[in-house]
Amino acid sequence: MTAERVQALALGGLNKLPAQFIRPAHERPENTVAVDGVTVPVISLSQPHDVVVKEVAEACQEWGFFLITDHGILPSLIQRLKEVGQEFFELPQEEKEAYANDAACGKFEGYGTRMTKNLEEKVEWIDYYFHLMAPASKVNYDVWPKNPPAYRGVTEEYNKEILRITDNLLQLLSEGLGLEGKVLKSCLGDEELELEMKINMYPPCPQPELALGVEPHTDMSALTILVPNDVPGLQVWKDDNWVAVNLLENALFVHIGDQIEVLSNGKYKSVLHRSLVNKECTRMSWAVFIVPPHEVNIGPLSELVNDQNQAKYSTKTYAEYRHRKFNKLPQ
Repeated sequence: MTAERVQALALGGLNKLPAQFIRPAHERPENTVAVDGVTVPVISLSQPHDVVVKEVAEACQEWGFFLITDHGILPSLIQRLKEVGQEFFELPQEEKEAYANDAACGKFEGYGTRMTKNLEEKVEWIDYYFHLMAPASKVNYDVWPKNPPAYRGVTEEYNKEILRITDNLLQLLSEGLGLEGKVLKSCLGDEELELEMKINMYPPCPQPELALGVEPHTDMSALTILVPNDVPGLQVWKDDNWVAVNLLENALFVHIGDQIEVLSNGKYKSVLHRSLVNKECTRMSWAVFIVPPHEVNIGPLSELVNDQNQAKYSTKTYAEYRHRKFNKLPQ
């Protein structure tokens, strides 16, 4: 049986939001207005190295989130990445369904929609495409879209750039903790570090004030590197308020995930965030999750633990962390 897709619902000309998408009153955007006048950190990687280390460390401690500019990825590559993702979602529905995933059967890669069998659980207004990008030894190209034909070439080119930026960011984060530059990458699996691509597609929503594209959460990843299209909607939680993230052309959005919070023994914070939807426009984002292999043990780094600063987290494998999600939801 084919899953019900949010994009198909939207194209059907809904005037009213189906009940399963209506969030509880305290979660609705209409009741949780974002604070004005607060902007997230924007960090240029073209600055002197010590300045970048300092700014990144401060952003990770205070926000768990920042934008980077002057990162070296050509704007034309980012544009092509967006184009091939958009083209996939514009394909006929039956062609997209050939790539449908089945999380219940352990098939997570492919085309999906976060629907639920629990009638009490609210549903997010999103369709997505998810697949592994690295390491090469684990990539299954059969689950990558064959159409548009340029998808694989563009995505592989982007993957190389994100691998480069991941190395740079992990070095900066390590040095910000007073450690050698290679420490965090080594703890996260080194060359076996996994990169997961998730293309998020939020169709126009008839009552966006009642819905969420993605509910408040922190990422289980070590890092998430994201680019959006030109429709805003990302919000991050800071000082008991939602802060809207303004768009900045060709900037990369960097989320600190749970694994970096654990490794840093809480010095760096994983960011609580959510995605809003739009009544008129389709919002899309391209998120790359940087995660350790499932068997890698993650715990507070010994260099950061002492009698005055004891371990705040237990050590467990990444697979175990995936089953025991952090809960940072605002009360």
